[in-house]
Amino acid sequence: MELRHLGRSGLRVSRIGLGTLTWGRDTGEDDAAAQLKTFWESGGTLVDTADVYADGGAEYVLGRLLGSLVPRRDVVVCTKAGSVADPERRVDCSRGHLLAALDASLERLGTEYVDLWQVHAFDPYTPLDETMQALDLAVSSGRARYAGVSGFCGWQLAKAATWQLAQPVGRTRLAGTQLEYSLLQRGVEREVLPAVLDLGLGLLPSSPLGRGVLTGKYRDAVPAGSRGATEHLAPFVAPYLDEPASRVVDAVATAADGLAVSPLQVALAWVRDRPGVAAPVVGARTADQLAEALSVEALTLPDEIRRALDDVSAPLHRYPDHDWSTL
Repeated sequence: MELRHLGRSGLRVSRIGLGTLTWGRDTGEDDAAAQLKTFWESGGTLVDTADVYADGGAEYVLGRLLGSLVPRRDVVVCTKAGSVADPERRVDCSRGHLLAALDASLERLGTEYVDLWQVHAFDPYTPLDETMQALDLAVSSGRARYAGVSGFCGWQLAKAATWQLAQPVGRTRLAGTQLEYSLLQRGVEREVLPAVLDLGLGLLPSSPLGRGVLTGKYRDAVPAGSRGATEHLAPFVAPYLDEPASRVVDAVATAADGLAVSPLQVALAWVRDRPGVAAPVVGARTADQLAEALSVEALTLPDEIRRALDDVSAPLHRYPDHDWSTL
């Protein structure tokens, strides 16, 4: 699989990442092992997780597989901290919480360092310089090799990145950011993507298949066994089962028929090759599903199909707006 630099950093990642949101909860260790083996054998390197996935279970499962199933040196481990289960306050990006969370993540992962450590969400109650200092300490101590953020809107991302750039010595430049991006969710193009391109960050799109809807499996009904059929993930899928989304899914299916590939491959190729994107993060239920996603490596969408998909999925940005494509 082709490798890309994460923004203007020296970190190189596979241009498709493996997500572990369901590991330790819906995906058991055997299925996770099959996915990781398939991913590694295809040349994949970037594995994305977080300390709150399955309340730490995803990190624990990944940690059991690192070294025993695949060499640790071959995996770019990305994890996150800052989201907490406390219903009274679901974000805590204080220095104390972040560094304690990182130590706990390293213990579950069974590794001395993570390759990319991300702040999981913006915390309006903690001074941003305190949050960023936690990233600096993580990198300077060797517990993290690179740092980034996740879930930040445009102004939050720009503020964090420029704070780190304001003093070159002692501060860790942000390498990347993670946010949902797909043909069904192009909101990042309004403010986040222009910031990514201007600041030299790499974008790691989450839910690049529109929470599974762009695969076409929900066109007629919610299939049994799908995420949309589970109690805890049905609300996650439901927003993309409306009429506007249906038109985009139909266009993807038409493109797939014309190219003799699957809708999944068309949707994934589209987001993978957008400006600023380093690696879409794909979550799968089975190794076979993951193998289909990884087969997109050989696909590049023709310009006319890419433009048609751009048009049918174009978001309505009213005033103010930016022409991000010229950056």
